[in-house]
Amino acid sequence: MKTLTLPGTEIVAPNVVLGLMRIADKTDDEVRELVGTARDAGIDFFDHADVYGNDLHGCERRFAEAMQLTPSQRDEITIQTKAGIVREGPYFDFSYEHLIESVDGSLAALQTDHIDILLLHRPDALVEPEEVARAFDELQSSGKVRAFGVSNQTPRQIDLLRKYVRQPIVANQLQLSITHEPIIAQGVAANMLAEQQSVTRDGGGILDYCRLHDITIQAWSPFQAGFFNGVFLDSPEHPELNAVIDRLASRYDVPPIAIATAWITRHPAQMQVVLGTTNPERVAGAAQGSEIPLTRAEWYELFRASGHLVP
Repeated sequence: MKTLTLPGTEIVAPNVVLGLMRIADKTDDEVRELVGTARDAGIDFFDHADVYGNDLHGCERRFAEAMQLTPSQRDEITIQTKAGIVREGPYFDFSYEHLIESVDGSLAALQTDHIDILLLHRPDALVEPEEVARAFDELQSSGKVRAFGVSNQTPRQIDLLRKYVRQPIVANQLQLSITHEPIIAQGVAANMLAEQQSVTRDGGGILDYCRLHDITIQAWSPFQAGFFNGVFLDSPEHPELNAVIDRLASRYDVPPIAIATAWITRHPAQMQVVLGTTNPERVAGAAQGSEIPLTRAEWYELFRASGHLVP
């Protein structure tokens, strides 16, 4: 498993992460098998959010109850969680009070005394960055949170936060897959007016912005064809892409899901792939894409087969 040190931290993290948003109804044995498979594959980084589960902090609680980690076992893993979405609205809340309350709830649910990384979960249009800064300072000084990041934020939204917060923004979790790659396609199609993906939105250039400012991109929904509308792997709607994936999978002697992972991990931005599956076999297969050395030609062939690469 390829690892990287998250800039601004001492956290050595794998480039494939296990997301746990779907474990609410899993048994203890199923959770332990899923996590154990990930650990065997070299994945020791686990992604949560306070809103994941059937009730608030549900998946965080399910993880802790199933795993029953000792202090030494807790120190072997990285736990990331998110705050900022209010389920009852739904709406977004980056206020000082909400962030502190959410982290305290996560700590209790996860049965731990610290969160390794806290992400602001999607943008809050009513954000008051001074309040975020006050929350971050308190959470850091109390030892409750060690590092901070964001999710689905644009360059200007991050700039606004960085004007006030003292802590580095270490991660930005963004949707990315071979078939949903506007953060990459926009740059390739720049200044090609006739191409839809050339349009600059929300300040544009989030991929290069994150590279310039040492912010690790975490790719969520890495196998989704679009916004939660099914996976592209083995989909009859993506025959050309799957033909290329299958050929490369045979060449590298890995399952097709590993090639879909490798398309992201091959990028020089050193991104992390956030897996959302609860199938241990798929976790193990995806993890094999961590270090596959796709050539430039292979990477671009996959991109072209998605139908979004401008010739």
